[in-house]
Amino acid sequence: MKESCPRNLSECYSILDLRALARRRLPAPVFDYLDGGAETEWSARRNLSAFNDVTLIPQALVDVSSVRTDTEVLGQKVSWPVFCAPTGGSRLYHPEGELAVARAAARSGTLYGLSVAATHDLESVSAQGQGPRLFQLLGFKDAEINRTLIERCRAAGYRALCLTVDAAVRGKRERELRNGMGIPPRLSWATVAQCMVRPGWFWGQARRGVFRMHHLEPEDASGELVAGTRQLAAQLDPRFSWSDAEKLIQLWNGPFAIKGILSVGDARRAADIGATAVIVSNHGGRQLDGVPAPFDVLPEIASAVGDRVEVILDGGIRRGAHALKALARGAKACSIGRPYLYGLAAGGEAGVTKALDILKSELIVALQLCGRAHVGAIDSALLRTASSVELARPPS
Repeated sequence: MKESCPRNLSECYSILDLRALARRRLPAPVFDYLDGGAETEWSARRNLSAFNDVTLIPQALVDVSSVRTDTEVLGQKVSWPVFCAPTGGSRLYHPEGELAVARAAARSGTLYGLSVAATHDLESVSAQGQGPRLFQLLGFKDAEINRTLIERCRAAGYRALCLTVDAAVRGKRERELRNGMGIPPRLSWATVAQCMVRPGWFWGQARRGVFRMHHLEPEDASGELVAGTRQLAAQLDPRFSWSDAEKLIQLWNGPFAIKGILSVGDARRAADIGATAVIVSNHGGRQLDGVPAPFDVLPEIASAVGDRVEVILDGGIRRGAHALKALARGAKACSIGRPYLYGLAAGGEAGVTKALDILKSELIVALQLCGRAHVGAIDSALLRTASSVELARPPS
């Protein structure tokens, strides 16, 4: 399907439309940072194409005049089983950044995950509404950083935590390297010039002042384009272990997800140390290229640990039908990153709302056409492995 070129949000009918509009509004290096993956980007592409390997088998003549999508994820009630994953530096795509996403997620009745590398602090985000929330941690060398963040989360009303375990070192992202958008960023004059040709983006950011990763900002951030990036790079700990993760779970003593799981062994280990959820994810294909798509390994992980922990699918969701397929393969819920960031870049809070509305409405239609009146009625009987003929004509 050819990508359309919408001029505004009212002309966006899909996540692909929002992506096209985001591309028009962002400087090229910033869009590449959002859209790119590791090395050849095979895994990033596979995250999307994997959903085409199974087809849906509808059940006819079922009363679907009223469809319920509500469920519970990580101890919190949500109006539908797709939520916003934690993504770092969201202000890069719109001056309101995480604040806009939090408001849109609360309005949609779904959970918002805030990144430790956020450009607005967790207290400010908590003040945006009463929607369900989680906070993301990373494995840091200084254990006091996470201990302090956990106490702040308690005080601010966060109900769940998520530890991302596939980012002990940073993947090789060649689009970022070419544009100087890595951690820490090193911008060339060519990159700056490309930012200047998007004056709406440039002046919106300029009015907000210095970029800051508020949860990681050191006392002296002089010379940093984004305050806190040196701290982030220095604190990532490749020695962080399962016993360290277990200590965080015990310290929090509440709903806790381990994010970045791709194997049955790691899923079992997460359950063994007390995690209440595993998030099957390859970091959007941004860390290690050549790994499977989360959707590829979801069935075996759900079969192995689905009776012990909530299994959440993260990666590649671009349609409501993708979420339906993931739920039919054993996921309790799905999380999204790029889809809502495309919306954020395309139109701020209204763009995020648009992205969530698109996916939710598509999910409801898919449920109705498949003869399921509630997400709790979704099962593997909905799915069929696609034939070679069907794979030659994948749906977009």
